[in-house]
Amino acid sequence: MRTILITGASGGLVQAMVPLLADDFLILLGRDKEKIERLYAGHANKLVLDTDIRDEVALKEMLGQVEERMGSIDILVNNAGYGRFADFADFSDQEVRDMFDINTFALMTLSRLVGEQMRKQQKGQIINIISMAGLIASSKSSLYSATKFAALGFSNALRLELAASNVVVTTVNPGPIATPFFEQADPDGAYLKSVKAFLLQPDRVARKIVGIMGTKKRELNLPWTLALAHKCYTLFPNLADFLARTVFNYK
Repeated sequence: MRTILITGASGGLVQAMVPLLADDFLILLGRDKEKIERLYAGHANKLVLDTDIRDEVALKEMLGQVEERMGSIDILVNNAGYGRFADFADFSDQEVRDMFDINTFALMTLSRLVGEQMRKQQKGQIINIISMAGLIASSKSSLYSATKFAALGFSNALRLELAASNVVVTTVNPGPIATPFFEQADPDGAYLKSVKAFLLQPDRVARKIVGIMGTKKRELNLPWTLALAHKCYTLFPNLADFLARTVFNYK
């Protein structure tokens, strides 16, 4: 039985993943412990915690307790995150710091702490759920993309640092997923409606993520149309900027 630690456990993507992990022991982290308990009442092997992932001291204490109770963590899934689409001028300094705290710094801290445990045991996998926004920038996603570009760069470097210890770092970069994420990021639903052709269903993404658990997969980019767009974005940056600013400016 694998021990899997997942953050952002009340999110729609994790709700699609948990039924596929029936044979694993899950440590589920989220802000609303009671909600998570209700969501996964049918999953027998679990531990639900409301540890603040922004608090390094609390994370260290939690990981120490987990190690004493269950032993080592086999897989870490950093899923916690949120976004808001708006002009950068509309964000306050505090809003910028708050989004980086969750989307980037918490991911980095937990990856560092769990990664050190995995390094000692010479095995493990860190799966960082990032975003296609960490590969392709677009207007009104400046702050969200910044947090995701940073998380992606960190993950790519961490992969190199942990490779010799047989610890795999996998990044997952999905396009828009039909989850409650957009209730905050896109309150009026205009963006979600405009990207309907690219919209991923959470059960499909969940199957893909569970399928790469325990493998040496470097990255997973979904859907293929946006993965291709990223290649074009890299090869033809000026054209990509023009199209993103005009034809594909959906926000």
